[in-house]
Amino acid sequence: MKYAMNLEMKGRPCVVLGGGPVALRKARTLVRAEARVTVVAPETVLDLASLAMEGRVRWERRGYEERDLDGAFLVVCATDDAAVNARAATAAKARGVLVNAPAQPELSDFTVPASFSRGRLMFTVSTDGGSPGLSRAIRRQLEELYPAAFGDWLETVAALREGVKEKLATARDREAFWRRALNPEILELVRTGHLLEAKEQVIHAAHLSGAES
Repeated sequence: MKYAMNLEMKGRPCVVLGGGPVALRKARTLVRAEARVTVVAPETVLDLASLAMEGRVRWERRGYEERDLDGAFLVVCATDDAAVNARAATAAKARGVLVNAPAQPELSDFTVPASFSRGRLMFTVSTDGGSPGLSRAIRRQLEELYPAAFGDWLETVAALREGVKEKLATARDREAFWRRALNPEILELVRTGHLLEAKEQVIHAAHLSGAES
């Protein structure tokens, strides 16, 4: 059983070894997380080269060398040479660098779940490497169930949360409020884009909870 967590990657130096589609996917994910990404590969797919041209990643146009791991927080071993991946993973672990090797999970310290975001709201699905295809299929279903409006709704709820803390003194009162405020009917309003009506009902729930406390 893996330990699930959301890891702050902003500004952390990360190395992606390889220039193929898998390396591209991993580099894009790290860039979205605002990591500092270096790609090491003699050649890359066009989209990865474009990321380098845009200055979103740094591209070392050569094969892997152990010095590439200097100062790295994380390394993705995604070359098409299993021996190179193994050698890099061993060197990285000796330095305390986290390792992800998509094609060789036995080398990895962690796996990356299928995921998508709605603003600050993140959804992840993991099968612990058992079936990445199933993870992606479930992720696609969740994308349909939770449209972009949920990202806006999170910001609304986060703004209301501080007021609720002040208005409702006890944990029991706050728990009762959130049961009312996040019931299936209100979430369905969000799903269908009726955010204003959903907010009105949450405010009404706050007044009810305050009256009862």
